[in-house]
Amino acid sequence: MAKQFKPETLCVQAGWTPKKGEPRVLPIYQSTTFKYDTSEQMARLFDLEDSGYFYTRLQNPTNDAVAAKIAALEGGVAAMLTSSGQAANFYAIFNICQAGDHFVCSSAIYGGTFNLFGVTMKKLGIDVTFIHPDASEEEISAAFKPNTKALFGETISNPSLEVLDIEKFARIAHSHGVPLIVDNTFPTPINCRPFEWGADIVVHSTTKYMDGHATSVGGCIVDSGNFDWDAHAEKFPGLTTPDETYHGVVYTERFGKKAFITKATAQLMRDLGSIPSPMNSFLLNVGLETLPLRVEKHCSNAKKVAEFLKNHEKVEFVNCGMLEGDRYYEVAQKYMPNGTCGVLSFGLKGTKEDAVRFMDSLKLCAIVTHVADARTCVLHPASHTHRQMNEEQLREAGVTPGMIRLSVGIENPQDIIDDIKIGISKTDGKYVEICDRKEAIAYAIHHGEPGDIIVLAGKGHEDYQEIRGVKHPMDERDLIRDILAEGHIPGSAAK
Repeated sequence: MAKQFKPETLCVQAGWTPKKGEPRVLPIYQSTTFKYDTSEQMARLFDLEDSGYFYTRLQNPTNDAVAAKIAALEGGVAAMLTSSGQAANFYAIFNICQAGDHFVCSSAIYGGTFNLFGVTMKKLGIDVTFIHPDASEEEISAAFKPNTKALFGETISNPSLEVLDIEKFARIAHSHGVPLIVDNTFPTPINCRPFEWGADIVVHSTTKYMDGHATSVGGCIVDSGNFDWDAHAEKFPGLTTPDETYHGVVYTERFGKKAFITKATAQLMRDLGSIPSPMNSFLLNVGLETLPLRVEKHCSNAKKVAEFLKNHEKVEFVNCGMLEGDRYYEVAQKYMPNGTCGVLSFGLKGTKEDAVRFMDSLKLCAIVTHVADARTCVLHPASHTHRQMNEEQLREAGVTPGMIRLSVGIENPQDIIDDIKIGISKTDGKYVEICDRKEAIAYAIHHGEPGDIIVLAGKGHEDYQEIRGVKHPMDERDLIRDILAEGHIPGSAAK
């Protein structure tokens, strides 16, 4: 768009500008192929001499419109959608790294990304060094090698909620002649624009807040157009030397500031094909239209929940950059003064089993392998998203055994807090479920101490129970007398 509108306007208006008689709403170009009148027209597309569409595996009008919207939101020159956030991370690195190369990465990243970089990409001959994001500039610089091609970090780490000092990371990366790649999934460009702080490439899992409704998996890579690849031509031959698969095109010469995205599209997407379906991109666009509204509500709710947890006697710690006193509060205020995100992590006093018992007791907050959508959800990272990591790797990623990741939705915040209260209450002492009422009362009496009060609830005040229209006498005074007379717990129904 010619005028640089505010983010709220871009979310609604950017990407698709209909002409006379065209649909007001972004169309779904659900087609694999596109027709041309002559063979020469098609040939010029294959040689990258003309722009246009010929096969959706490379480009599609629906996908490109949504990519353009995200590029506008981030302040970049170009963007490319991928089929997932993992694909976006992979392409962003693989676009400038090949076998024998190396990159440096923050250790505080999503577990799937940690495995992708630390295991899978090593199988391709690309090495990585993980370094804690809070390490000094000297320590981080010491991790660089002559063959280092990039520095990677997450704006807000998943799930430890560490906030990246973007300016520091950009300064380090540029001093070594490499780009800074930042995963900006959690804050989204509504709350943080890494390009304004020196980042060069931004990636997203659009599955999260951008989609916002858990309807479509996707990813995105955005290029700022600011990194001078030619100034470090020897490091990036894929961009600065002829690509023989396209008759010797040199991407930096032909495409200038759009060299990175053009290569990723024309080369990597051509060969690997991790393209999103146009339908998924359409759904993503619908989510983007309400992104500013939802992000504001997510942050507001999350702050209220975090404050409740912080003040609860049974909560050991809370990670939320919006809380005063949080170790990342100051840096969060610098980069995200309007809020961080709706995700927080916390730990309960007690054992890992207490954490599991808490989660299993929740009703409103669902246990799902997801985060950052409209519905509140909860997850135990050590058991779920980071399950593949060993104890040392978990520590490096800031994941403790008892850590709980809570993605606060856009429901009424009091309803969320009330659900959490119930969950925490289930961690008080030993919680058992016994299906038979007599067995349950017997268990309580047997485990009681002098002075304890046993509360019987759930049956009502009647001295009978009606089952299938028949009234069965049920006087708990007689039941208790029977249990006391027996002097033991009948059976073993506790579980």
